[in-house]
Amino acid sequence: MSTPEPTGIVVLISGSGTNLQALIDASSDPAYGVRILAVGADRDGIAGLRRADAAGLETFVCRVPDHPTRLAWDAALAARLDAHAPAFVVSAGFMRLLGPEVLSRYVVLNTHPALLPAFPGAHAVRDALAAAAEVTGCTVHLVDAGLDTGPVLAQARVEVVPGDTEETLHARIKAVEHPLLVEVVGRAAREGITVTDGKASIP
Repeated sequence: MSTPEPTGIVVLISGSGTNLQALIDASSDPAYGVRILAVGADRDGIAGLRRADAAGLETFVCRVPDHPTRLAWDAALAARLDAHAPAFVVSAGFMRLLGPEVLSRYVVLNTHPALLPAFPGAHAVRDALAAAAEVTGCTVHLVDAGLDTGPVLAQARVEVVPGDTEETLHARIKAVEHPLLVEVVGRAAREGITVTDGKASIP
């Protein structure tokens, strides 16, 4: 029996690209069922783009300041995605809110370093520590028009231990975030995603 064609995705990043690296490593196995068509970023010169280059992946940069409005940027990003025609998009540490042009065309999965709906936004790990949370973790969810408000696909818990700093806690979150993202993206590619009454699931 021949191996099915892998599902093509585009990964969006803004920083070091450790979640991207986990997906690159996983996609090297044909059984995983995912092919990274391109890696997009909202900034030049970031480590994540170097990871993509090292893996021989096509990259592009779509910067907000290069467009007159956020809507124009969103339309430009949608056009860059259209050029690759991914089955879906993965936001892996992409620190920009996506707008209607992208979200009307593509299913977007996002990974977030907290147990949503707790601690949405860009400073989730810091906010968990400030709230003296005893447990936090990570979430893979679908992106909607809100700030980390889309339907949850999967979560993993991480205990907060005495003496944790933002750096130590974030490192432990990443240790569970990477395999969770890899698992969910692979399942989504192989089995698809269903959204019913605002709740997301993978068959």
